[in-house]
Amino acid sequence: MKEKLLLRVSSAQFAMHELRLFLDTHPDNKEALTMLEKYKSKYTELKKEYEEQFGPLTLNGVNSDEWLKDPWPWD
Repeated sequence: MKEKLLLRVSSAQFAMHELRLFLDTHPDNKEALTMLEKYKSKYTELKKEYEEQFGPLTLNGVNSDEWLKDPWPWD
């Protein structure tokens, strides 16, 4: 479940990145802008779901030692 959800987060993030690159050369493309907003929303939703279940993906300016509480691979 964790890997599958992380893959979905990564896929949405990749789609946003590719759409941003496309929009660099096609800034007035309404369809691409609509798709970018769709993937931004999906990414935010999936990231929130992942972080609620498995902890933060990034620090986002918060210095936390929560990761130290998880079991280490050799534990």
